[in-house]
Amino acid sequence: MTMMTRKPTHPGTVFYEEVMKPLNLSVTKTAELLGVSRKTLSKFINEKSPLSADMALRISIATGTSAESWMSMQKKLSLWIAEQDAPSNVVPLAFQ
Repeated sequence: MTMMTRKPTHPGTVFYEEVMKPLNLSVTKTAELLGVSRKTLSKFINEKSPLSADMALRISIATGTSAESWMSMQKKLSLWIAEQDAPSNVVPLAFQ
């Protein structure tokens, strides 16, 4: 298993810094445009919740980007987090 040394950036931070800030969009307005609650968006951009497939799709439609690229960011982050506390009691399977 190869571990990344640097924690990947949360997709909520990327969305806030690269989309919301340059467009001068508030959380309330962005939530309205995405069709989600203000609370849902706030939790996402403040790294309190992971990116869901539904949110990735909404962001992709709103920004003209791919949902896969957003999900890839989340996957990298989720794996990095899991690797920080990797289980030590797993025995490798032997194939014959």
